[in-house]
Amino acid sequence: MELPILGFLAFMAFLIFNGAFYTVKQQSMAILERLGRFNGVRGPGLHFKVPFIDKVSGRMSLKVRQLDVNVETKTKDNVFVKLKVGVQYVVGEDSVYDAFYKLANPDEQINSYIFDVVRAEVPKMKLDDVFERKDDIANAIKSELQEAMENYGYNIVRALVTDIDPDATVKSAMNRINAAEREKLAAEYEGEADRIRIVAKARAEAESKRLQGQGIADQRREIAKGLEESVDILNSVGINSQEASALIVVTQHYDTLQSMGENANSNLIMMPNAPTAGADMLSQMTASFIASQQMGEEMKASSERLKASKAKEKIELKR
Repeated sequence: MELPILGFLAFMAFLIFNGAFYTVKQQSMAILERLGRFNGVRGPGLHFKVPFIDKVSGRMSLKVRQLDVNVETKTKDNVFVKLKVGVQYVVGEDSVYDAFYKLANPDEQINSYIFDVVRAEVPKMKLDDVFERKDDIANAIKSELQEAMENYGYNIVRALVTDIDPDATVKSAMNRINAAEREKLAAEYEGEADRIRIVAKARAEAESKRLQGQGIADQRREIAKGLEESVDILNSVGINSQEASALIVVTQHYDTLQSMGENANSNLIMMPNAPTAGADMLSQMTASFIASQQMGEEMKASSERLKASKAKEKIELKR
């Protein structure tokens, strides 16, 4: 009994030692060959192979992988630019055979197709269009790769243009242009703000002058009404208009002196003055009014005489 058991244990140890059992990790596949010929694909788990006959020739990951490629090319407006392209690809379970046997170096193949597509698409665009249409470039890369790599068992999940890096001098020029445009826009806004402030200030000043003039007119109108009422009251007690006017002027004279004296911090210097100055001023004003009235009447009479003389001359000419 002991010999068979020992023999079996020795046989199992021989199988294990020679790699008869092997495991496959999750999200990966193992390619099994028998005497150098494809024998099948094994999924995750523990598997058995015949020692010295079967061989695990390779393993294929089913995870999504990404390949980053840097491509330098020239745009339509002769600007050299570097593009960083990221391609995500995966091998399907049904395509493990093609992916393993048909393509020796998938990364190199994908890299070549990316260079070909980018250098065919970007030279058709200006630099600004490259930034605006980077998704179109990515879609062109994906479409080209999908068509080419599908025959080799690879599925292109997505293509991305992750970076666009123009030449340093071009970037500096672009930054200066952008800064100049922003300064121009800021100057336009500042000029518009200044214009609005000036217009508003002018309107406010015009309104202030209008209200000030209206206030002065109202003030003078009320003063005139007050003087008229004062003269009427004085006339009612037997004081004639000239005496009443003189009395009002003297009263205003003393009211003005009183208001100036109420301010203790006033720097006003009073010159010698007398109440008769008010009467003299009134007399002079009255004389001026009378003289101007007489002058107006004389001018009117002269104008009428001139018109009559011209009319007489016209009648004589007609005769």
